[in-house]
Amino acid sequence: MLQIGVQTQNVISDLQPDTGFQLLAQTGFTCADFSLNSYLSNSSIYRSDISHFFDRTGQELETFFKPHKLGAETAGITISQMHMPYPLYVSKGSSELNDYLIHEVAPKSMVVCDFLGCPYIVVHGFKLARFLGTEESEWAQTEKFIDSIAPMAKEMGITVCIENLYERFGRHIIEGPCCDAKKAADRIDRMNEKYGAEVLGFCFDTGHANLVGIDFEDFIVTLGSRLKVLHIHDNDGIGDLHQIPFTFTRNRENTSSTDWEGFVSGLRKINYNGVLSFETAPVLASFPQELKQGVLEFLSRIGQYWGEKIVE
Repeated sequence: MLQIGVQTQNVISDLQPDTGFQLLAQTGFTCADFSLNSYLSNSSIYRSDISHFFDRTGQELETFFKPHKLGAETAGITISQMHMPYPLYVSKGSSELNDYLIHEVAPKSMVVCDFLGCPYIVVHGFKLARFLGTEESEWAQTEKFIDSIAPMAKEMGITVCIENLYERFGRHIIEGPCCDAKKAADRIDRMNEKYGAEVLGFCFDTGHANLVGIDFEDFIVTLGSRLKVLHIHDNDGIGDLHQIPFTFTRNRENTSSTDWEGFVSGLRKINYNGVLSFETAPVLASFPQELKQGVLEFLSRIGQYWGEKIVE
């Protein structure tokens, strides 16, 4: 049986992290996606409103997160993946902002990841194609960033994972960084060969893939063993809603608008043995507090259902 995970955001509090991790264990989860990005939100970054949480030294960050580490261990929850704050580069941002993101936030995120014993950290590639003119130029800047943390990743035994993203252009949603599986696979192989270690992998985001019409099965099969982690969530094909899978349909009587059959088939074909991890924190904010446990139980049951389908 594959392990099931979910985001810590809207479940784990800094004041009593042990209580939240116990709730995850009680509702059927064995793993957690540690929401490090909640300590410096994307909306704050775009406003250049830096919280300065990452001004702390590495030791101070470890002290801050020690209760979280102990809470997870006591509950039997593995912190299986983590999300670095994003974006890590703002095309129209100040040099001070971008320097802070790359030289303070990124390496200190790696320190936290290592401290929590987390093997995978997800990053967003730089959204610069329209700003620089080509996707290749965009990737060159992302690769330069990955080079800046790859030595840390190798030393710590962490795999940095890029994910498929989308962009908004007027009222349109278009493909963003890392939406070409073949290019992603080649780039991952080249980077890992360069460092002689698995410093780079991939995170497949189902919601982003649905927004831009990616063929789930083909994308997953093309990535193969390079696929290390998942961001599982659902949407209506219009907005990045991060909702419960099977929520949206093409019409009132039809099947799901998201290709969950292709998702399961692709994972089965590559013998995926990672965590089925839900990126559904907004769901827990939309339901009343009294229903949180039931919602988490429902999510974990969906994960168990898929796990049975994938390994059968």
